Amino acid sequence: MEQTKSRVNIYGLLSRVLLQELDVEVLKTIKDDENILDFFPTLKGWKEFTEVEESKLLDEYFNPDFVNLSVLHLIPYETFYTREDQKIETGGANPVTDMYSAYDFMVDYEASRTVSADHIGVELEFMHHLCVAEMKALQEGDKEAIKELQEVQRAFLNKHLLQWAPMYLISMKFEARTPLYYDAADMALEFILSDNEYLTKELNL
Repeated sequence: MEQTKSRVNIYGLLSRVLLQELDVEVLKTIKDDENILDFFPTLKGWKEFTEVEESKLLDEYFNPDFVNLSVLHLIPYETFYTREDQKIETGGANPVTDMYSAYDFMVDYEASRTVSADHIGVELEFMHHLCVAEMKALQEGDKEAIKELQEVQRAFLNKHLLQWAPMYLISMKFEARTPLYYDAADMALEFILSDNEYLTKELNL
């Protein structure tokens, strides 16, 4: 139960950080929670993080870096990496849409401001959605549902996130101008790899 709860929280945090610019509320949550800060060791030791007020950190450091990493210089969409023509599939033919539909996951394009369902933040949000469903199944003692959801999570990691996200996240680490996004890329990369190992072990594969 604790492991699943932790996975819910980590996928939720990563999807929020990688999906859109931060706001003051999210930044304060990261700043005030020691458990979260432990995932951001470089950020924790960066003096500007404690000395500069939140709104200035966002306007002058973090949000310009986010735009640099996800709009200007790098492309955080699966189909860019997996299609030979490097075009982003924005329609119903996107490879993730069937899986999303099967598990009642809707992409709020307006809120996320993404152009396609295979944005890294949306894919991580889908994993969060599946982990929340697994948590519910655990609370209800539904072993069949737990197994099915873990199988779907592992399949999604292997068919989608692990096929391209490591390339994007390694580039993100290299391009990051702030400790926040350097640490976020590092954390996301390590976590999706270790989570795949965890699910493989849970399913006795």
